[in-house]
Amino acid sequence: MDSPLQFARANVERIVAARLPLSVRAKALAELIRSLRSYRWVGIYEVGTESVSAIAWSGPDAPAYPVFPITSGLTSAAIRERKAIIVGDVRTDPRYLTALGNTRSEMIVPVLDSGGNRVIGTIDVESEFANAFSEEHAAECEEFARLALPLWTLPSSPE
Repeated sequence: MDSPLQFARANVERIVAARLPLSVRAKALAELIRSLRSYRWVGIYEVGTESVSAIAWSGPDAPAYPVFPITSGLTSAAIRERKAIIVGDVRTDPRYLTALGNTRSEMIVPVLDSGGNRVIGTIDVESEFANAFSEEHAAECEEFARLALPLWTLPSSPE
């Protein structure tokens, strides 16, 4: 029998290959990742040359900053370092840019282009509990980012 993780991997590939608008596929991806571990909130973002923009999210509310400068927040560290950033208690990290008011932990996973040189998107996972994310969580989301790369790179159906 397939594990929930194997099921999620297969579904990521189906979601990104679907002939649906980008926003619909991104929402389905956010919902799949959120459901895997009962995360409170997951956002899918596009990284441009000057700003980061929410494509879709799954959770109780929209992010407080659906568009923000590429140099802001924990996202800027994930972009600069091209690796997952995990903060156990955002109240102690001055880089934190509020998405939801009661967030305590955040994990930002960069989506790298096919050459691994440039960050073209991010997966943002948030929890209302401190120290909610582990390296295992980051590794899973990094795999989803690799599998979901076509979401950012292939043309989508009209919105």
